[in-house]
Amino acid sequence: MWTATVLTLFPDMFPGPLGTSLAGKALASGLWQLQARDIRDAATDRHRSVDDTPAGGGAGMVLRADILARAFDQLADTQGRPRLLMSPRGAALTQARVKQLAAGPGPIIICGRFEGVDQRVIDARALEEVSVGDYVLSGGEIAALVLIDTCVRLLPGVMGNVTSSDSESFSDGLLEYPQYTRPAEFEGRTIPEVLTSGDHAKVAAWRRAESEKLTKERRPDLWAARKRDGK
Repeated sequence: MWTATVLTLFPDMFPGPLGTSLAGKALASGLWQLQARDIRDAATDRHRSVDDTPAGGGAGMVLRADILARAFDQLADTQGRPRLLMSPRGAALTQARVKQLAAGPGPIIICGRFEGVDQRVIDARALEEVSVGDYVLSGGEIAALVLIDTCVRLLPGVMGNVTSSDSESFSDGLLEYPQYTRPAEFEGRTIPEVLTSGDHAKVAAWRRAESEKLTKERRPDLWAARKRDGK
């Protein structure tokens, strides 16, 4: 079963929003599992200390390598599973990477805090640093929730319409086309005529054109990547 194991200083943050809606229903139905482990359980002093001052000086604190390594090593099942560290300096999370993670056994996700994590444990445990955006959060927990949600919705049996993810943004390197539904008119605005024509070929062509137009306008980086790939 696909399992997300999270190492965090705040295990009470889980499942959080993952306990509701599609992810929550799937969790309750046993379609996936979530394990939240407290890093402080690996501490050795009575204060359950996990951090220390940065080597070389500077503000803030750094999560200790020995404590985090011990927390990781105490996990029962780590073989063959992606080892992720949520970090603003990591590689950007993409839909392609999400599909890979969803197709596997489920990741081990480490949530950073403070000024960061001692580089030695990143190297020693071969952690893959992953970012959910070019901004800084207070910790990796919210980023971990984002990553898990992106994966869970792709698991078999979670989404009601098994084809609904095929045309979503980023599924083919394009942003998703505009969507419409009833009423037929809203504040003087009508649904594009082609969408009510019943001509499936014309609908598909319109949607493709709109996706390409939006991608060119809003994400020229994605459009440039498609051109490089010959799409």
